[in-house]
Amino acid sequence: MDFSKGSIFKNILKTAIPLTIAQLVQLLYNIVDRVFIGHMQNGGAALTGIGLMFPIVTITIAFTNFYQVGGSSLFAIERGKKNDEYSREILNNTFFLLLISGIILTIFFYVFKKNILYLFGASENTFYYANEYLKIYLIGTVFSMLATGINSFIIAMGYSNRAMQTVLVGAILNIILDPIFIYAFNLGVSGAALATIISQFISFIWVMIFITDTHHEVNLNFKKIRIRLKTILKIMEVGISGFLMSLTNSLVLITCNKMLSIYGGDAYIGIMTIISSIRELFVLPINGIIGGAQPVMGYNYGAGEYKRVKKAIKIVTILTTSFTTIVWILLLKNPTFFVGILTSNEEIIELSKTYLIIYFSAFFMMSFQFSGQSTFLSLGMSKEAVFFTILRKGILVFSLTLLLPGVFGFGVKGVFLAEPISNIIGGAAAYTAMIFKVYRKL
Repeated sequence: MDFSKGSIFKNILKTAIPLTIAQLVQLLYNIVDRVFIGHMQNGGAALTGIGLMFPIVTITIAFTNFYQVGGSSLFAIERGKKNDEYSREILNNTFFLLLISGIILTIFFYVFKKNILYLFGASENTFYYANEYLKIYLIGTVFSMLATGINSFIIAMGYSNRAMQTVLVGAILNIILDPIFIYAFNLGVSGAALATIISQFISFIWVMIFITDTHHEVNLNFKKIRIRLKTILKIMEVGISGFLMSLTNSLVLITCNKMLSIYGGDAYIGIMTIISSIRELFVLPINGIIGGAQPVMGYNYGAGEYKRVKKAIKIVTILTTSFTTIVWILLLKNPTFFVGILTSNEEIIELSKTYLIIYFSAFFMMSFQFSGQSTFLSLGMSKEAVFFTILRKGILVFSLTLLLPGVFGFGVKGVFLAEPISNIIGGAAAYTAMIFKVYRKL
């Protein structure tokens, strides 16, 4: 697709709608395991165990984002400049980075998984479930990183329907295999992990068939892969924001689990797992909108069509703000419904309802964080994107999670209060800076 032609709104929608559907289905990779596990016998302890390995999953996502965000953003800009040769070099080097990182992370987590899980807040009751899931889940790390990372290039090329199919294939297979492995074969949490890695592998094959097709103007050719340090450093420079965003998410999850284990216990780690799962449900469509807009912004910025970039920023702001406001109202009006999807334990449902309302009390402000930060990323302004990533998660959420429970006497509530406070401050700061730094200058 030539994003410099036609309606900006339609260009964004053509990319964002399939991607948003794909993001929603992608959620099923993560959520469907938790739904089946949460309704198992001993589902509370099992769900808490799964929650303890979230930081590890987030770390692998961090490295995926490191290369896919940097690579696909540069890729879109170079396509706008009609520079196919350099676009291909960016794709090739990103593939190499994803592959090597996936192998290293798999080995590292296998060697240190026991120490890591206890460091993250595991107890004698929950370690078994976390370990059983993780030791199988890690096998699919490389396939997951490559499928997700290279799929972003398919989106940047304008083939958003194909990118959506990549996610659909894996997610639907995961939904089918989960009950078979968990219940029919009586494999429990191990069955959930096995279903996930099989699905990730199929998604990886699907992506590779497409991206290696020589009929495309830019494709992955293993014979022509040339590792260039200059290109790798450029990819990492632009992608550092996505990396830090996910890495600080992992840091926050570790801190939350640790503080909850001190001030509440295993049950509250399970509650945070439920609430985090619900948050994922509603953040992924926002990522779909932003993911659809980023190649459009980057392409037009590379082509010198600055008025079209400004229009794209307006559209993203309106769409994300409208969506988060609707979700905010739905969650505050009926928290029990959403919590009940993940557990049938009445005591946990009642406790979760209270803390969900606190956690999501300023959810609508996230739209400004996402809109501002994604604009910086789309235009290759990595330093600004990095700053606002660190500000919200690395400084605000992390500090508040440590201070509110003990120093300010909020106890368990303080852990959940950190999120809305950071949404208000971080969202306002990121969007205001984007207006003055980018929008008014375009």
